[in-house]
Amino acid sequence: MSYQSRAAEFREKLQDRVIVADGAMGTMIYSRGVFINRCFDDLNLSASSLVKEIHEEYIKAGAEIIETNTFGATRLRLANYGLADKVDAINRAGVNLAKEAAEGKPGVFVAGAMGPLGVHLEPLGATSFAEARESYREQAESLVDAGVDLIVLETISSIAEMREALEAAREVAGTQMVLVAHLTIDDFGYLHDGTDTETFAKFLDASPADVVGINCSVGPKATLETLEKVMLYTKKPLSAMPNAGHPTKVEGRNIYLSSPEYLAQYARRMIWAGVKIVGGCCGTTPEHIRSIKGEAKSLQPGHKSIQVTVESPQAKAEAMPAMPAERKSGLGAKIASGKFVAFVEILPPRGVDAAKEIAGSKLCRDAGIDAINVPDGPRASARMSAQVTCQLIERDAGIESVLHFCCRDRNILGIQSELLGAHAAGIRNLICITGDPPRMGSYPDATAVFDVDSIGLANIVNNLNHGLDIGGNPIGSQTALLLGVGANPGALNLDEEVERTRWKVEAGAEFIVTQPVFEVGLLERFLKRIEGFKIPLISGIWPLTSLRNAEFMVNELRVPVPEEFMERIRTADSPEKARAEGVMIAQEMVRRVRPMVDGVQLSAPFGRYAMAIEVAQAIGPR
Repeated sequence: MSYQSRAAEFREKLQDRVIVADGAMGTMIYSRGVFINRCFDDLNLSASSLVKEIHEEYIKAGAEIIETNTFGATRLRLANYGLADKVDAINRAGVNLAKEAAEGKPGVFVAGAMGPLGVHLEPLGATSFAEARESYREQAESLVDAGVDLIVLETISSIAEMREALEAAREVAGTQMVLVAHLTIDDFGYLHDGTDTETFAKFLDASPADVVGINCSVGPKATLETLEKVMLYTKKPLSAMPNAGHPTKVEGRNIYLSSPEYLAQYARRMIWAGVKIVGGCCGTTPEHIRSIKGEAKSLQPGHKSIQVTVESPQAKAEAMPAMPAERKSGLGAKIASGKFVAFVEILPPRGVDAAKEIAGSKLCRDAGIDAINVPDGPRASARMSAQVTCQLIERDAGIESVLHFCCRDRNILGIQSELLGAHAAGIRNLICITGDPPRMGSYPDATAVFDVDSIGLANIVNNLNHGLDIGGNPIGSQTALLLGVGANPGALNLDEEVERTRWKVEAGAEFIVTQPVFEVGLLERFLKRIEGFKIPLISGIWPLTSLRNAEFMVNELRVPVPEEFMERIRTADSPEKARAEGVMIAQEMVRRVRPMVDGVQLSAPFGRYAMAIEVAQAIGPR
């Protein structure tokens, strides 16, 4: 395959989903006993099997981009080891080793790594801009000629050096090959020469780079915070490859102590923020990349990974007409008729006794709530089956349920089987979600499946509603599942959230339930963006219980809470007053959103069902 076609394939993938890059090469080489006074790039010639093994470990961990072991393979740096005459040989060998490791794995791309020159450029040093550009050009020629799929310029700490590197790489690679430009920063978001974030972000936006970002030097926290500022000045895709925190001296060695779990938490936040390439730098290992891969897979497994539609000619011929929403369930009839509906979210019990949840459901029924919304393994916790909980609530409390159905724990065969079983058991209302990854919960070593995400799941439900299995084959009967989906009006990358919502609607979604909303402006903006979809929307409303609960919303769930509300909770001088203030804030939100939406989903935090019912009083006559 030509590099032009590989470049086009990479660009398409970059638009479609998050791409996971590899981690540190130097850290892995050092861990194998190679002293730091060696030229690591020369190992491409003298210890090729070691380099190839490291590439293979990263690929096995889930890396989709592997960088060649050529970080310091410019003439200016190799001269320090007496290897200036081996520029071409070392770079070509580095590319060949990476390509051999990636052979037979079409989803893996080989990136030519180009690092800093290790010298001061004019006027601070003796190296001219022209010399710097020529050194980068020589390396780029070897990398491109050897067949890299893209080029990553990394750990460069000045605008001047990045400018010369980018111009040289673009001149050699042409306009089709993707160039990724990584600058390196300090803890406060400045380049090492003092250049501030706004200045270097504007430079990157105007540069020939296709993807811009940050690597090395700092840990994930400073990387994320700086990239959130960079977003204000560029629309280019962003890349983040932070160190595993700051190094600590242990018996004379620099040790990076940030765990794979910690780095993965920040990878999740970076992906939420809209970063498109996530990997690691110094101190990161295949274990770190495996954890990052799990987060990326859980957040957006790729809506094209498994095609589940009713579009083939055979399927169209065999498909049954889907049952209209008003005939699927009592809730469907209310939504279709335009009635303002109210759900209350009740978590499944941790054990086998659902008496408390059933009693809470009865309270909600008597208070006029339309349905009980039951999450499926919320926050990756082990609880009673959500489907069984729904059955118990409908049977013993006499109120309709809405089943959260997530992709985390089921492959596509299990998904289909359980959906058929849910319908047969009388469950009619669904909210299709991707699901929280296991590392967020109490069992971080549990494995996740994620064959599809919520978009693919919606397609599967839609097929079954048309009497078709996942392959488009008739099953002899059809389900009548009311198909709901989730959305986040406060998503940092709203464009992507709107696009994913569009895909869900195209997959057959019949209503939307949002994440908790505390800022009416965010909801208004989201509704404006999806007004062409013409689909009922249920707004999530969460009564805050304490300042800690509010801080958790903001910092862990990334749900924006206005400072006004934070201050009201902060100034409450007792737990009871804080909860009362949380209810009043939620009631205000209900009154404000009611004219805009088709219903509300009220949370009952920590099993306080009375709080949800009290909030529901603000709905008024229906």
